[in-house]
Amino acid sequence: MHRAHTAFSLALSPMAHKNFATWLLKSSSSQQMAKVTAAAAVRTYNSAAAEPFANGSTASYVEEMYNAWLRDPTSVHTSWDAYFRSNSYVSPPNLAPVQANTLPLTSFNFGGAVGGAAPDSKTIDDHLAVQAIIRSYQIRGHNIAHLDPLEINTPELPGNSSTKSIYANFSFGEQDMDRQFKLPSTTFIGGDEASLPLKEILNRLENVYCNKIGVEFMFINSLEQCNWIRKRFETPGVLNFSPEEKRLILARLTRATGFEAFLAKKYSSEKRFGLEGCEIMIPALKEIIDVSTELGVESVIMGMPHRGRLNTLANVCRKPLNQIFTQFAGLEAADDGSGDVKYHLGTYIERLNRVTNKNIRLAVVANPSHLEAVDPVVQGKTRAEQFYRGDQEGKKVMSILIHGDAAFCGQGVVYETMHLSDLPDYTTHGTIHVVANNQIGFTTDPRFSRSSPYCTDVARVVNAPIFHVNADDPEAVMHVCKVAAEWRATFHKDCVIDLVGYRRNGHNEIDEPMFTQPLMYQKIRKHKNCLDLYADKLIAEGTVTGEEVKSVAAKYENICEEAFALAKTETHVKYKDWLDSPWSGFFEGKDPLKVAPTGVKEETLIHIGNRFSSPPPNAAEFVIHKGLLRVLAARKAMVDEKVADWALGEAMAFGSLLKEGIHVRLSGQDVERGTFSHRHHVLHHQLVDKATYNSLQHMYPDQAPYSVSNSSLSEYAVLGFEHGYSMTNPNALVLWEAQFGDFSNTAQSIIDQFISSGQSKWVRQSGLVMLLPHGMEGMGPEHSSCRVERFLQMSSDDPDYFPPESDEFGVRQLHDINWIVANCSTPANYYHILRRQIALPFRKPLILCTPKSLLRHPEAKSPFSEMSEGSEFQRIIPDNGPAGQNPSNVKKVVFCSGRVYYDLTKTRREKQLEGEIAIVRVEQISPFPFDLVKEQANLYKNAELVWAQEEHKNQGSWTYVQPRFLTALNHSRDVSQSDEQSSTNTTTTTDHTNHESDTDSDSKSKPWLSRMFAAPNSGGDPKDPAQNLGGDFNAAKHFDLKNVRHDFNRPAGIAAAPGARIAKTGRKISYVGRACGASTATGSKAQHIRELNALLNDAIST
Repeated sequence: MHRAHTAFSLALSPMAHKNFATWLLKSSSSQQMAKVTAAAAVRTYNSAAAEPFANGSTASYVEEMYNAWLRDPTSVHTSWDAYFRSNSYVSPPNLAPVQANTLPLTSFNFGGAVGGAAPDSKTIDDHLAVQAIIRSYQIRGHNIAHLDPLEINTPELPGNSSTKSIYANFSFGEQDMDRQFKLPSTTFIGGDEASLPLKEILNRLENVYCNKIGVEFMFINSLEQCNWIRKRFETPGVLNFSPEEKRLILARLTRATGFEAFLAKKYSSEKRFGLEGCEIMIPALKEIIDVSTELGVESVIMGMPHRGRLNTLANVCRKPLNQIFTQFAGLEAADDGSGDVKYHLGTYIERLNRVTNKNIRLAVVANPSHLEAVDPVVQGKTRAEQFYRGDQEGKKVMSILIHGDAAFCGQGVVYETMHLSDLPDYTTHGTIHVVANNQIGFTTDPRFSRSSPYCTDVARVVNAPIFHVNADDPEAVMHVCKVAAEWRATFHKDCVIDLVGYRRNGHNEIDEPMFTQPLMYQKIRKHKNCLDLYADKLIAEGTVTGEEVKSVAAKYENICEEAFALAKTETHVKYKDWLDSPWSGFFEGKDPLKVAPTGVKEETLIHIGNRFSSPPPNAAEFVIHKGLLRVLAARKAMVDEKVADWALGEAMAFGSLLKEGIHVRLSGQDVERGTFSHRHHVLHHQLVDKATYNSLQHMYPDQAPYSVSNSSLSEYAVLGFEHGYSMTNPNALVLWEAQFGDFSNTAQSIIDQFISSGQSKWVRQSGLVMLLPHGMEGMGPEHSSCRVERFLQMSSDDPDYFPPESDEFGVRQLHDINWIVANCSTPANYYHILRRQIALPFRKPLILCTPKSLLRHPEAKSPFSEMSEGSEFQRIIPDNGPAGQNPSNVKKVVFCSGRVYYDLTKTRREKQLEGEIAIVRVEQISPFPFDLVKEQANLYKNAELVWAQEEHKNQGSWTYVQPRFLTALNHSRDVSQSDEQSSTNTTTTTDHTNHESDTDSDSKSKPWLSRMFAAPNSGGDPKDPAQNLGGDFNAAKHFDLKNVRHDFNRPAGIAAAPGARIAKTGRKISYVGRACGASTATGSKAQHIRELNALLNDAIST
C-alpha cells in the first residue's frame, strides 16, 4: 500500500504530468533507459497473431530497427521513422506466458494509436491525468458535495470552492473536452462503454461524488471492497427509482412528518424530542430493514438517543399509537418501579414486513439520557441473540445504532464500541450506524464541538465506509441505505450513514434556539420541510397528484385521531408494554420465593476437579508451560484431598452449571489467565501459535457452551456489552471481571444508569455478575478498593426498616432489592453465590468484591462438604471456634467482611484471645442480613459489638452497615435526632399514640412538606414570631418521615405493624479501622503496614 500510495502521489503531482513522458522517452542515461525499456517489456506484451510479411533474418532486422526507434526515433533512418509513425507496423508476437497484473499494449487506445505504435508523451500524460482525476473525485469528491440542506456549513478544507479544484492542476483545455479516453479498471462510470469523452467523464464523476451524496471509502485497504462501493455508486442509472418506489417513499415520509405534526398539535407544551428537520430517518430505517430482511435478517436490535425515538417506535416498530399517546397523559402506573420518561423507553415487536412479506423482530433498547451509553448494550444483546440462534455469521440478527452528530464524535464510548466490531468474541458481524446530523449539539456549533472535518471520522479507524447524504433528497437517502444494508450482508462489517439535516426546533420543543444560533434558525424557518420538497418534485414529474399527497396525509391523521381517542380511555400506564427484552416463559409457574438448591453431588465436584486439573486428553504432544504443570498438579492434589481454593471453587461453579445446560460467559481484561495468574482456564501450546485447550469446554459431552474472553482494554464498552448479553437469556451466567476493582469507575454510567436502576426504570431484569478485585494490600491507591461504598449507596433497601421475620426472609430481601453486594471470604461461599444467580426464580445483578491475596492464602480453602448437597450460601458466617461455643465468655464481637477476617484471626490467635473475641463474617452486605445480625447479637448478649474494615471510615461498608446494625439491634428506629439520645433507654413496648399531644396529632395530620419547613415552637401560639424564633430546637417536633408514611421505601406488600413500636435496647456498634481519607489507600508500604497493625490492635483487644 505504501508503494501504491507513493506511485499515485507521483501521478497527482503537476510536475510529474509535465515531465514523466519526456523523461521516459528522452532519458539522458542510456543505462537507465535500458532498464526502463526492459521493465516495459516485462509489464507489456503484444498480442499480434502472425507476421504477414517477414520472417527469418528480415524479421529480426525489422525488430531491431523498431526497438531502436522506440528508444530514440532520431537513431533510425527517416524512412523507418515515417514507417513506424504511420502505425502500419505490428511487432512480432511474444510467446512468453502472460504474467499476473499485465495487459497487452494493444488493449490501450492512446488517443488513436493502434497496433504497436508508441504513444507520444502528451497522450501518456493525458491518460495519467484522467486516471488521477477519477481517483481525485473518489478520494475528495465528498468535500464539495452538496450535503447541507441549509447550504451554510461546508468543510473548511483547501480547494473546496468548486469542482474545478479537483482537476485544476491538470493541463486540459476546452479543446480536450471531446477527446475520448479509455477508462481504467478502477471506475464504473462508463457502464458498458470502455471509453468516454473527457467532458462526459467529468460530468458523471461530479454527479456521482459531488451531488447529494458524499462517499468516504478510499481509506479502506481492500481493493475488493473499494471496487464494490465504486460499482454501487458509479454505475449509470443506480439512482433511478420506479414510480411505485417513489410513492412508497412519499407515504413513509408522510407518516414520519404527520406523526410529529400530530404530537405538536396535541401536546404543544410537552418535551418529546421530535425529528423535525430529519424526518427522512424513518423511511431510511425502514429501507435498511426491508433490504436486510430480503437478504435473510430475521431480527433487528436498535439503539438510539431520545431524538426521534417516539417516531421510530410508532412508524418503524409499529408500536400501537394509543400506548405512545398514553405516556403523555401523566397516569399512574399499573406495575411496580419508577418508570422513565417516554423518550427513553424501549420496546419489542414481532410483525410482518409488508414489503418483503417476511416476519421480522424489532427491538429498541431502552436507554438513559447519557448519550451513546446504549451502544455497547445493543451490541451485547445482538451478540447474545446471534449466539443462541447459532447465527455464527450474523446473517439472521443485526444491530442498527442511531447517533446524534455531536455525541458520535464527542462520546468516547463510540470509539470503544467500534473497536469491539472485529474482535472474535465481541463482533456482531457488522453494524449499520445512522447519524441524525442536526449540525448542532444542543447549543454548540460543530466548530466548537469537534476537531475533525466530519462528525463521523471516528469510523475511519475500523475501515468503515461513510456515506454522507443530504437529508432533503429522499431518493439519495434510500439508495445509500440500500447500499449500506447490502454492504453489511456482503462483508459483515460496520458502515456509517451520515444523514445531514437540521433541527427545526431547539434542543427540545420548549427551547429557544435563536438565543445561540440566530442566523441558522432564520434560515430554517424559511426552509420547506422534506415532505413538501419531495411532494413538489413528484407532482412536477407527474408521479403523483396534489390530491393524492393530501389523501395520504389525511389518512394517517385519521389513524392518529382514532388512537388518541382510544388513549383517553386508559386509566393506567403499563411499564411492561415497553419491555425491550422479554423472557418468554421464564416466570410462569414458578414460586417467586423458592430458591433451587445450590449444592451438588460430591461425585460431580470430583469429576469437574479432575478434568480441570488435567492436561488435554490424548494430546501428548501438547507442550504445557512447566509452571502450569505445577499448577495442575496442585489442583489435582486438592481434588484428592477434597478441598478447593478460589480458582477451583469458581471452576466447580462454572462446571456444574455447564453440566445443567447453563451457558457461562466470562469476559474482561486478561480473564483467561486472571489478573493475578490464578485462573488459567486457557492453556497455550508452548511451541505452536494459537493452539489452546480449555478444559471447562470439555467437561461433559452434552454440556452447555463455555466462553472465556479476554476483552479490549475498555471498561465502559465491555461492561455495557456484557450487560446487554445478560438481558437476552435468563438461563445464562454472564460475568464481567475488572482487572482491578476500582477500574470499574470508568464504566460508572453503565453501573448507574443500567445495572443499578434498570429494573426499576424499564422492568428489565439482569443476572449480570461483576467481579471486582478488592483489598487493601499495599498496592497503592489505584489497585486497592473497588469502591464498594458506591454500590452500597445505590442499594435500595431501607436502613431503618426491619422486614418481618419468616422462613423466606432472605429470598424476599433479594426479590425486593435492586442488586446484591457481597464480599465472600471462602471459596465455598463464592461457589454458592454464583450458582444462586441461576437458582433464584428471578434475576438480580450481583456485585462481588473478589480477593487478591486470598487466591493463594493457605486458610482460604473450603472442603467439598461445604459445596455438596445440603450446603448453601451463608449470608453470615458465625464464629465456630471457642468463642462461638461459649458465647457467655465473649467480651467483644468483631463483625467484618472479606479478606480482613484472616488478618483478624491471625492477630487473635497470636494474642490468645480465641475464647474472648468472636469474629463474625458478613458475607452478603446488601441486602443486609438483619435477622442473622440480630441472632448473633442476641447470642453474645454481654459483648461489645464492633465493625472492623480495612477501608477508610468514609469508604468501605461502614456508612452502609452502621444504621442497619442499629436497626437490627434495636429492631426499630425513627428518622429523628432523638436517636442520638436513646442509648440509655430500656427495652419496652410502648403505645406511641399514648404520648402524643393534640398539637402533635394536628401536626402529623398536615402534609409532610409543610411540617418539614414549619418553624418549631414550645406549645405556644404558632403564629407568634417571637416564640418561633426563640428557644431550643424541640426534638419531638422534628420531622419524622416514618410518622408520615409508614411504608416508605419498604418492599411491596409488606405493611408496618400498626400501633406498637419497639424502643431502643441501648446496644450500639462501634467502628474500628482507618480514619477518613481522601484516597483509597496509601502508596507507602510502610504506612500501609502501620495502618493495618493499628486496625488489628484496636479490633483484637478487650
